Amino acid sequence: MEITVNDITSVDKELIISADREDLEPKFKEAYKKYRGQINMPGFRPGKVPIKIVRKRFGDEIEQEEVSKYVQEVFENEVVPEYEPVGESEMLELNWENDELEAKFKIGARPEFELTDLSEVGVDRLVHDVTDEEVGEELDRQLKQQGNWEVVEEEITEDNRVTVDAIPLDDDGEPDEENKTEETIDLTQEESEQFRDDLLGHEVGDEIDVEIGHDDHTHSFKLNVKKVEKLHKADLTDEFAKEASDGEAKNVDEFKSLIKSKIQDYYDQSADDLFKNDIIDSLVDKHDFDVPEVFKKQVQNQYVERVKQQSQGQLPPDFDEEEYKENMEDRAIRDAKWFFLNEKLQEKFDDIEIKPEDIDQHLEAEASRYGISVDQMRNMFAQNPQQLESLRNSIREEKVFDRLKDEVNIKEIDKETYQEKHDEDIEA
Repeated sequence: MEITVNDITSVDKELIISADREDLEPKFKEAYKKYRGQINMPGFRPGKVPIKIVRKRFGDEIEQEEVSKYVQEVFENEVVPEYEPVGESEMLELNWENDELEAKFKIGARPEFELTDLSEVGVDRLVHDVTDEEVGEELDRQLKQQGNWEVVEEEITEDNRVTVDAIPLDDDGEPDEENKTEETIDLTQEESEQFRDDLLGHEVGDEIDVEIGHDDHTHSFKLNVKKVEKLHKADLTDEFAKEASDGEAKNVDEFKSLIKSKIQDYYDQSADDLFKNDIIDSLVDKHDFDVPEVFKKQVQNQYVERVKQQSQGQLPPDFDEEEYKENMEDRAIRDAKWFFLNEKLQEKFDDIEIKPEDIDQHLEAEASRYGISVDQMRNMFAQNPQQLESLRNSIREEKVFDRLKDEVNIKEIDKETYQEKHDEDIEA
């Protein structure tokens, strides 16, 4: 048996496992003995069919199965320890002809690179202190949400909710009554903006022609106004504060403080998520190395699996998997690079330690998220070692980010500046 490795790129290798019958004969003999004991043929006692007949009748199938097992064993026991392939290795060929075996694989090798000076890596960090105005806007939203609508006999304004019969018009501009639907349009909501100009100033009984869509994709409708409603917001009282906060706030002042705290928590978490994403982008930009093709494909396949999970285990009927993977290629390369950068950073920060309390903290968060006890969550992880290892990796990555906050050059910027820079990056 021989293993040959040829370079395709610095990180992509072609690996060939070569063997002959002499290498495989012990496997074949054991297999023939096993199958002989399982075969019943007329004229022979059970398990006593001559090996020559077993070879003649079933030899090709038995040997092909043993060849596949042999290749798998060689790969796991000799290739993996020696070459440490990364990603999902791809079998290109498996030939067993004329007592000669040749199995070709495409495997990935870890890219070789050195970490840059982290102090030269610049990262923006969003910093935002919640204002009283933002608290007021959120409070107003909740008061509207808990308010009530009153039917009014007046012209439509931006503060109204309007009920209409929506009747599509055919190509000749004639109403299609069979496909008429009743729709409620809340003009206080941003998603109703496309109807706003058409409806303002009208009243119950009016008929209005509207076009919905953009450019060549427009649809014509006739809207018959049936009802106009005006919103009366809920009153801001201590009782409202108690109900809206599920008892966390006892009065209006405490409710305002609670709202401010929750909005601040949202911004702080968002800022942390954005920082992690930006630091990954900055580090990837600072390091120029190739990633193995098989590893990139593995990341793309993970994206597809995520789409499947989000669609109740089935890909959408019109989903083009290959086109999706192609569109996600740049993202896959970025995520693959981060995987190897993260490994290097963990080597650099070799004093990172995962303590029992770190795991407990994450288990408590997960238990709260799914509405179960911490002990139940702990038992779930204990029964799934792979899930527990994934949790440890997540904690380790979090600790890497914590260390990076002390290593990279961070520039704190406000919400407006951050949004402007983000918009510029998208346009670029």
